[in-house]
Amino acid sequence: MNYTKSITPHKLLLFQHLKHQRIDEARDVFNKLPFPDIALCTQMVMGYAQNDRLGDALKLFYEMPTKDVVSWNSIMKGCLDCGDLSMAKKLFDEMPEKNVVSWTTIMNGFLQFGRVENAECLFRQMSVRDIAAWNAMIHGYCSNGRVEDALNLFEKMPRRNVISWTSIIGGLDQNGKSSEALFLFQKMVHAVYVGNSLVVMYTKCGYVYDGITAFKRIDEKNIVSWNSSIVGCAQHGLGMWALTLFNQMLRERVDPDEVTFIGLLSACSHSFMLQKGRCFFQYMSQVKSIEMTIEHYACMLDVLGRCGELEEAEQLVENMPMKANVMVWLVLLSACRKHSKIDVAERAAEQIFELEPECSAAYVLLSNLYASAGRWSDVSRIRKKMKHNRVVKQPGSSWLTLKGQRHQFLSGDRSHPLNQEIYQKLDWLGGKLKELGYVPDQQFSLHDVEVEQKEEMLSYHSERLAIGFGLISTVEGSTITVMKNLRVCGDCHTAIKLMANIVGREIIVRDYSRFHHFRSGICSCGDYW
Repeated sequence: MNYTKSITPHKLLLFQHLKHQRIDEARDVFNKLPFPDIALCTQMVMGYAQNDRLGDALKLFYEMPTKDVVSWNSIMKGCLDCGDLSMAKKLFDEMPEKNVVSWTTIMNGFLQFGRVENAECLFRQMSVRDIAAWNAMIHGYCSNGRVEDALNLFEKMPRRNVISWTSIIGGLDQNGKSSEALFLFQKMVHAVYVGNSLVVMYTKCGYVYDGITAFKRIDEKNIVSWNSSIVGCAQHGLGMWALTLFNQMLRERVDPDEVTFIGLLSACSHSFMLQKGRCFFQYMSQVKSIEMTIEHYACMLDVLGRCGELEEAEQLVENMPMKANVMVWLVLLSACRKHSKIDVAERAAEQIFELEPECSAAYVLLSNLYASAGRWSDVSRIRKKMKHNRVVKQPGSSWLTLKGQRHQFLSGDRSHPLNQEIYQKLDWLGGKLKELGYVPDQQFSLHDVEVEQKEEMLSYHSERLAIGFGLISTVEGSTITVMKNLRVCGDCHTAIKLMANIVGREIIVRDYSRFHHFRSGICSCGDYW
């Protein structure tokens, strides 16, 4: 049931106060609501409990005229979070209706505080156990040193997921049973469901070759296995690998679905395979079991746009059986940015502004296109329009995760604790780049400023700062993986290729659409992205 279908200003204010832990202000607003429903009452109760005001939470809970199972579960969890197990158990016993979440919540609470016997008793009493309950009990056994009980329960599980495997493997390792943990890990890799998850995890984290290895180890491959691998190869620019996997898939008599062709078209887009992209798109239109969606048209549009076939791309948009949305027009506009087609870009931008007047990406792409052409008056006009419409540009940011901590950078950022060392490393790299003949490409500094300022702006783009941090914070020779929320600019792309060669490392950069593997002075994208 959608309790927030009619959001009033008072309700919005209540949610804002609760979000920012202004609990007394939230209660003042709550008191002004004439007829708060169950959902709003439950939100207020949870707000009290999450701010260690259990007494107020319980008082309001018992004052509620009607309660559902969600409200009972919420107050019970609030008691567990505050460490009041006896009250949590009292509430559990009073509940007029219990669901599997109720049982799992109280059981987790007992396990969290080392009351394994109480949790065991509840687990046995459960008439219906979902996979979360099994996982909670296994994790609880391991956390309290009862590894054999955890193993016995794991073997009895009717169904397992990634959490099941990681809980038992981690528990074995933490309790000094590393060899048993390794054995189970090897067994896990061969399970279909877990193997698929590993493929996705590896490829999303930049380790595409490990993802392919995990795929090969899956004993019984299904459509999800094949799609995960094909899409992974596409994201990393391994177009021919994606096509090879597709051919193997057909030989294994696995029928492709809609996701398969999104992966294949993406592979063609990122690997400059125009004709193959056209063939796949034509093949899809002839297979009745495949439903062509707007995502497929957007992918084909990307293939055409990246290859410079902008007239054909415009015709495709005009002949689509469904109305083009913002995503489709943005793909076309992005292609115009790459190929400097201002007239097509202006037409695409006009369509976007009609559909979504506050689309910041369209303003930025059009402004960048004007800037790269030196049309600074048009840049100024677009920026004034953005300001007038209160459109805020999404800032470019890059980040690197080290020892579980995320280190994020903006262009020209000097807020990091290792700021001085990072800039020293980048300045050293800048000297080495000049020795190799590198000259900053000023068309990617999209500001009407002096040459020296443009070069400095380019030198400290967010991805370079993240790489600089990675170089001073990781083991010599190890791979550096950087994530970026926007497209890597052409100048940074050129510089990072040389940087990877200078430091003798592989540098992986994932921008908003694909992975770039820089090593030995070249990039896996073949300078085509």
